[in-house]
Amino acid sequence: MDLKNKVVLITGASSGIGKATAMKLASEGASVVLCARSEDELKDLKGEIENDGGKALVVKTDVTKPDDFKNAVSRTLDEYGSIDVLINNAGLMPLSYVEKLKTDEWEKMVDVNIKGVLNGVAAVLPTLRKNKSGHIINISSSAAHNYFPGGAVYCATKIAVKMFSEGLRKELAPEYGINVTSIEPGAVDTSLFETITDDDIKEKMKGMEGMTTLETEDIANAIFYALSQPDRVNVNDVYIMPTEQG
Repeated sequence: MDLKNKVVLITGASSGIGKATAMKLASEGASVVLCARSEDELKDLKGEIENDGGKALVVKTDVTKPDDFKNAVSRTLDEYGSIDVLINNAGLMPLSYVEKLKTDEWEKMVDVNIKGVLNGVAAVLPTLRKNKSGHIINISSSAAHNYFPGGAVYCATKIAVKMFSEGLRKELAPEYGINVTSIEPGAVDTSLFETITDDDIKEKMKGMEGMTTLETEDIANAIFYALSQPDRVNVNDVYIMPTEQG
């Protein structure tokens, strides 16, 4: 896919991986649709992108609300006439031991990490099917492969995203030419860790101090790699780890 003049809708675009990806793809000529709850941060990012000669549209979006996603798609079609790529990036990681019964946090992870992805696909798929082309990228995690302390619910949400991605690929790619990729990073320098409220997990996280993590730009480059392949190539999974992470 040549990204020039392609339209890419990105959730969780106000910071971290979403922001880095928006800047990378805009620099490659894509028109990016910036979706998140933090409208002020999205507007700042839009300014950065446009100052560099790129194109961006801001749509305040809560991925847990199907109507918000439908609005994002409607606004995108009004502005650009089509959608070529969906990047389901929004996610939460409030790790905790199951015995702590932080059920509110469990539900938030399911709502954002799983239902948010489903809402995005449901909103965008009619356009991609009509076009008989496109690419859906879901941000899963290395947690889809390995459990780690406090990650029972988080890991479960990410293996759900990975398997949903594979199911989408098998259903959509042969018939509609829609490619699907699951991006599965290890530790990345983002604000995800700031959502942890379990003191025991916070103490364990200190063991990671000093490790060189991935940068958000590394994930943006992985996404660009998957998107920039010829239409005949579907990159199913990108499993990307910090060199120092065991």
